[in-house]
Amino acid sequence: MDLLRLIFVIFLLSPAFGIYAQAATTAQISLEDFAKKAQFLDIKISPDGKYIAATSREDSGSVFLTVIEMKTNKVVSNQYLRGKDTIGGFFWVNNERILIQVARMIGALEMPSYAGELFAVNADGSKPITLTGPRAKNAEYVFSTVAHLLPDDDEYILINSSPYNKNSPYMHLRKLNVYNGRVTPLTKMPIKSTLENSATLILDNNGVARMAIGLNPENDQELLLVHRKSEDDEWQQLAKADINGRYFTPYAFLADNKTIVGVSNTETETAAITLYNTDTHKQEIIAQHPKVDLSPVLNIVKGVPADVIGAAYSYDTNETIIFDDAVDEFSMLIRSMQKTFPSKVVNVTSMTKDGKVIVLAVSDQDSGADFYIYNKNDKKLAHLLNTTPWLKDRDMPTTKGITYQSRDGLTIHAVLTLPKNTDAKNLPLIMLPHGGPHGVRDTVSYSSDAKVLASRGYAVLQPNFRGSGGFGLSFEQAGYRNWGSTMINDMTDGVLHLAEQGMIDKSRVCTYGGSYGGYAALMSAIREPDLYKCVVGFVGVYDLNLMYTEGDIPERKSGVTYLEKVIGRDKEQLNAYSPLKQLDKLKAPVFIIHGGEDKRVPIIHANHLKAELEKRNHPYEWLVKEKEGHGFFVPENNVERWQKMLAFFEKHIGKPN
Repeated sequence: MDLLRLIFVIFLLSPAFGIYAQAATTAQISLEDFAKKAQFLDIKISPDGKYIAATSREDSGSVFLTVIEMKTNKVVSNQYLRGKDTIGGFFWVNNERILIQVARMIGALEMPSYAGELFAVNADGSKPITLTGPRAKNAEYVFSTVAHLLPDDDEYILINSSPYNKNSPYMHLRKLNVYNGRVTPLTKMPIKSTLENSATLILDNNGVARMAIGLNPENDQELLLVHRKSEDDEWQQLAKADINGRYFTPYAFLADNKTIVGVSNTETETAAITLYNTDTHKQEIIAQHPKVDLSPVLNIVKGVPADVIGAAYSYDTNETIIFDDAVDEFSMLIRSMQKTFPSKVVNVTSMTKDGKVIVLAVSDQDSGADFYIYNKNDKKLAHLLNTTPWLKDRDMPTTKGITYQSRDGLTIHAVLTLPKNTDAKNLPLIMLPHGGPHGVRDTVSYSSDAKVLASRGYAVLQPNFRGSGGFGLSFEQAGYRNWGSTMINDMTDGVLHLAEQGMIDKSRVCTYGGSYGGYAALMSAIREPDLYKCVVGFVGVYDLNLMYTEGDIPERKSGVTYLEKVIGRDKEQLNAYSPLKQLDKLKAPVFIIHGGEDKRVPIIHANHLKAELEKRNHPYEWLVKEKEGHGFFVPENNVERWQKMLAFFEKHIGKPN
């Protein structure tokens, strides 16, 4: 670790080099390299530009914070959290004080989970203190999130706090002293916020909370949009909507302090960028895409949004469009960076308060992000580091977006990853459905599973079947109660499309997925027993009936309501759509992979599947890691998983040419 820190200091501010200076190579990337966690996660500059803070990951997976003085390139402090606590994110709240969001380590598919606690420390490591939560001085059992950093106030920020006590579900806005943890109540919100559905609170440019969207305290399946004209006025309800329905989601007040930018699907099928006037309560659509949801790109001035300058989305590629009429300095900078980094995504992670020095994260589909620092005065761009330098400039498989038609006429978007330097003809295929399944999707971004399999010669198809998020509400709702029917058909139709194009060998197809994807992998082989030659189920759901009795979803009323909405209560259909109940139709051998501490999909699913396969003398393989959860976190476990999966695929559909 001392050597790593030394290298970090030597190269951090070098204008031309990251930590690793690795020439491009065609050598096969090792599974160990694919399994490594990103070494660096985030970099932010202090408001006065004196310090840079960076989060880095240890071999154990724990994240620590390093602060470096820009002028001397010296490390002034390192901040570690104890036990299973780790750093989920951080902010500069003034020139010397850093606010840390505490997270706790769980499985890889769910990422480290925010614990609702805030911690603060000075740049030099002095004056550390837990500000909120049971371990703070006031020992409050509340879940807190940052509402506003109040950039003109060096002592206070605004936080949202919700009691863990279910009898007091309302969200409270409070002022928090970042040095001593003292809180001052400001207002109780007429909405509630939970771990599963956190509320969004929007403050105007004076730091006054004026709009929010969150759960209806009387019905956790409804969202309420509320607003008030000033700090002295009462909250008024503007709209009510089903939690999975159509509504306006506010992002931020613009510079005029009356216009709120957000995204909305109340008037469009996909989520459009809209402006909401708080005086007239009218909404104006300023950008929409006919096929996919948009997100706004904002011009940030002195730490707060000033205007909407563009839109971001992911379809064939990841795109950021800057509007033609955006001619401010920030927009011109983003355009310049897009020219400097074509086909890459450029994000601003932080800037000095005067806007003169900016930290950028530049990412693509092949490796981790590159961090750069840009100085407006001398117009110089300096490379800081790459988050996964061992993958930088390696010969990575190619990923692109494609579309095809389902058998009932829907346009299905998918992500296709192909081996490098190989003709896309008659390739063996792995069909890889995503988890969720609702509200999430696969994008043209880095996926270690897809890259691993394609680097070994397999084509990999990741279909965004109906039920996926990002393609409009009707498309998502079309998957409700169709987990084992039309959603599965969409996946198979993608396989058949590639076969018709001559890209894959239809006789050499296997399927693999995690969570719902594990369910879909097995269900696909049951519905199409002659197409899929093998199945890998990773932390998969295999009996829909068990979802009502096992795991963390049925522990919450909202979880049960969600299940009733998306899979229903009809016993006959639950059995028909449960792979465990349909195994007599299965021909393909199965590889079952699970974590012994999986709380989302408990190992009882894997155990029941194993028992039923043994009853039928059906071929299967088994890999369980007792200390893993809903996804494998330890790199060595992922290496073993991939090694055994690759051997399994080779056994049943042959080694790629």
